[in-house]
Amino acid sequence: MARRKQRPEEPAEELSVHELIEGPTQDLTSARAALAARGAPEPPGDATRDLSALAEDRTQDLSALAADRTRDLSALAEDRTQDLSALADDRTRDLSGAAAAVMAGGAATLAAPERTGPEGRLRIDLPRLPAPGALYRRALLGALPGMGGRRRPDVPAVELGVTGVPVDPAHLADYDRVCGFRLADRLPATYLHVLGFPLSLRLMTAPEFPIPLTGVVHVANRITVHRPVEVGETVDFHTYAENLRPHERGRQLDVVLVGSVAGEEVWRGVSTYLGKERRAGGGPRADRGDRPTPPAASARWRVTPRVGTDYARVSGDHNPIHTSKLGARLFGFPRPIAHGMWSKARCLAALESRLPEAYTVEVAFKLPVPLPSTVAFSASGTGGSWDFALHDARQGRPHLVGTVR
Repeated sequence: MARRKQRPEEPAEELSVHELIEGPTQDLTSARAALAARGAPEPPGDATRDLSALAEDRTQDLSALAADRTRDLSALAEDRTQDLSALADDRTRDLSGAAAAVMAGGAATLAAPERTGPEGRLRIDLPRLPAPGALYRRALLGALPGMGGRRRPDVPAVELGVTGVPVDPAHLADYDRVCGFRLADRLPATYLHVLGFPLSLRLMTAPEFPIPLTGVVHVANRITVHRPVEVGETVDFHTYAENLRPHERGRQLDVVLVGSVAGEEVWRGVSTYLGKERRAGGGPRADRGDRPTPPAASARWRVTPRVGTDYARVSGDHNPIHTSKLGARLFGFPRPIAHGMWSKARCLAALESRLPEAYTVEVAFKLPVPLPSTVAFSASGTGGSWDFALHDARQGRPHLVGTVR
């Protein structure tokens, strides 16, 4: 496999995460993507298998599914290759008939035949949170030539929802330990991102989603806590995508995840993702200028490879760039990197005792945190307002900058 050539004057460690990650359709051969999807070691040469049979049943035409009015709607809502935008398209589906039909199982329903909200999105309720592992495997398979769906030029006009998601106290305690929070019955702000993320992942792995999941870059995250959530409460989530916009390296969009308790919005997260696109000529490189001197560190943390595997376990985010040397190399990293949301959670844990009841915490992800490494945390502020950052402890390269307001 041809590896991306680095410019001699810019080693991999100096490139931003935007510059390091390449899309899988350029970087992965069919065989290697198949191995990643199956979690198998890479075999030599002609031992790779043809994936066409494996994916044969995963590319059904949704129009056939829509015509079959006897199909269980819960299965339709969870179908692994379903075109979500077709569900929201009046030209390809009779929404009134679909919403009114009495389906066997009945666990997943269209909330109403008409579009809802200011953007006219159609609400689709799933019977349960999807399994992240299956979604990641599907995303890897969809990266193969001829296996992905037709990408839309806009975001899907749908909103996915799930109700009554409980909090497992043992899982919460495990998450708290991995991220450095105190063991408590109150949910950290970042935990609700983990709890509802499978729903957003289901949206992002739809074959027509405008940015493919594999190779996507998480560039920013904003979380608003309206009030604390306790471990005994159940949470309803809904998610949608918006604000697709051009970027000098491709396209960006926002994925919104909203958590509610008893009909009251208590939490909102907005994740900004960049989908890189190759462009003829490449264009001029932006001048990064001189990096400012990082602020004095208030804490130093040793980040070991176990952080990648432990956070994958508690978050369900098993992206191989965080857990596997081979997986990291396939996507252009010399070694695994820490999850961006672990970095945010670890910083928030350091401020835990100083946070107000309601606040917004926003971060921009900079250079990835290689595993292992030592990072320096710095924070300044008073009351409920804080500015914080995470840097490389030796050379001061920025990993994350954030605010609490």
